[in-house]
Amino acid sequence: MKIAFTSSTGEMIDQHFGMTSAFTVWEVEADKAEYLKTIAVEDNDSDEEDRIMSKAEAIADCAIVYTVRIGGPAAAKLVAKKIHPMKTNEPVPVSDAVARLQEVLQGNPPPWLRKALNKGNTPSFLED
Repeated sequence: MKIAFTSSTGEMIDQHFGMTSAFTVWEVEADKAEYLKTIAVEDNDSDEEDRIMSKAEAIADCAIVYTVRIGGPAAAKLVAKKIHPMKTNEPVPVSDAVARLQEVLQGNPPPWLRKALNKGNTPSFLED
């Protein structure tokens, strides 16, 4: 599954979702993980809702986004797009977050994570 990280360097999760200028995207599976790309985002829109939506659209194919912080309205918009926000509350190396996620995937993932694993693979009439 594709995972986005709010990162200024590509190595640390160190940005607030609403303030990030780039997302580092990885493909993460239980037994392997690889960096895919960096997506630069610009805050040209003066309206906060437009900025949130443009960031959500930039990572629309990701199942999870890791970020240091995210506001409630932004988190709700991501969830509505079937992107699960994960807060770290402090800077964390991307590699550590990937390793922890892989550990969970190797065990018995919680229901929300099993659903995220199937993002884009389930017919829409079966999702709810």
